[in-house]
Amino acid sequence: MKLSSLLEKLEYTCLQGSLDVEITGLVNDSRKAEPGCLFLCICGYVVDGHKFASDVCTKGAAALLVEHPVEVPSNVTVIQVADSRYAMAFISAAWFGHPAEKLRTIGITGTKGKTTTTYMVKSILENAGHKVGLIGTIETIIGDKVIPSANTTPESYQIQEYFHEMVENGCDCVVMEVASQGLMLHRTQGFVFDFGIFTNIEPDHIGPNEHRDFEHYLQCKALLLKQCRVGIVNRDDEHFEKIIEGHTCTLETYGFSPEADLRAEDARLISAKGVLGIAYHLKGFLNFPVEIDIPGKFSIYNSLTAIAICRHFGVHEADIVNALRTAHVKGRIEMVKVSDEFTLMIDYAHNAMALESLLTTLREYQPHRLVCLFGCGGNRSKLRRYEMGEVSGRLADLTIITSDNPRDEEPQAIIDDIKVGMAKTNGKYVEIADRKQAIAYAIHHGEPGDIVILAGKGHEDYQEIKGKKYPMDERVLIADILREDRERQ
Repeated sequence: MKLSSLLEKLEYTCLQGSLDVEITGLVNDSRKAEPGCLFLCICGYVVDGHKFASDVCTKGAAALLVEHPVEVPSNVTVIQVADSRYAMAFISAAWFGHPAEKLRTIGITGTKGKTTTTYMVKSILENAGHKVGLIGTIETIIGDKVIPSANTTPESYQIQEYFHEMVENGCDCVVMEVASQGLMLHRTQGFVFDFGIFTNIEPDHIGPNEHRDFEHYLQCKALLLKQCRVGIVNRDDEHFEKIIEGHTCTLETYGFSPEADLRAEDARLISAKGVLGIAYHLKGFLNFPVEIDIPGKFSIYNSLTAIAICRHFGVHEADIVNALRTAHVKGRIEMVKVSDEFTLMIDYAHNAMALESLLTTLREYQPHRLVCLFGCGGNRSKLRRYEMGEVSGRLADLTIITSDNPRDEEPQAIIDDIKVGMAKTNGKYVEIADRKQAIAYAIHHGEPGDIVILAGKGHEDYQEIKGKKYPMDERVLIADILREDRERQ
């Protein structure tokens, strides 16, 4: 492809060389440079790609995209732009033939609810006959192909490549999680989302290499409402006015507020043998009852978001209702049936804020006991351990402290840190370092009416110890425990 075609939607200056040069590939890792490629000099947190300008020219790069001049042979074309990450998104879109124009694109941002909402949307649209691609925290799904995720929102080149594969695979739409980092680093530039969804915002991801403060975090999240045609926002969020400030899209809202375009009324909890859920009546743009086999008020918000999107696809009421009953996300309030007497579930809550939200939600179901099993990751802040210990000690009737990903630390040392937080409460606890034995204890000591939550691992299917990942899926552990129990009978 001609370099001029890749640059057609950008403002740039040609510092040297010709725009007619033929480009054979896009590269932003100097180790992958090859003859004929366009090397994109990205200023990263750790490494500045400009430092490798000479190296990639030696390997045969035909052109360089830079933010500032570099000294390279005169036969190499050099294009200067204001922001190479921003330019990379548009160049990648052009390289793959602007695949987003052949899909209906849905982007979902927010502190909580992104993952669950993407799967709800996928479930509803597929029930209605659409073929849906998905890009998210857990995985990317393209037809029958499932790719484990490294980042919630991949780099722009990867996004465009996935979009291209989805088009080739017959997908007509894509739903993806959009992280604040992805927006800040221009990963979702190069196209305009048909629908942009803002679920909620709370202080998170603030610190080195992330966001300098909450205001910056909010500003980055709100960029989505300047990169979509229709924006759908939680009307109940206390930061609503700040979120929509400067939006350039057609705006719609959802929530419990009477001002919301799509709202939930008459919400009630549902409890059956081994299952917790919630029901409500949908009002506003649509009018019908909804029931979900996922507990908590946030499940209402997630479902409202999904319905608000799918309304634009003309999905019938019956398809929405049926899909919401079956839409579940691995590791997000995932119920695993082990008994008719008590409820057991798996959730990814791995920090104090998420754990407090989860346990507070489950408390609303008035369990006989709320039992919380969790550990904390090694090589991470001790503060998280203290905070999670204090939250569980305060909100759970029994805490089972165990191991998560100890990494390079000793599991017992991490457990001892968690107990520091527990000591600030009157919470009862037991400590069992081996996670399988801890889960077995939770199952064998379950009492009628209990809610047992296995927190922290969620969708993860490994345990990281001393630099090595070992297979460990809590669903498999539970199945093994139940099988071993049967064999002993």
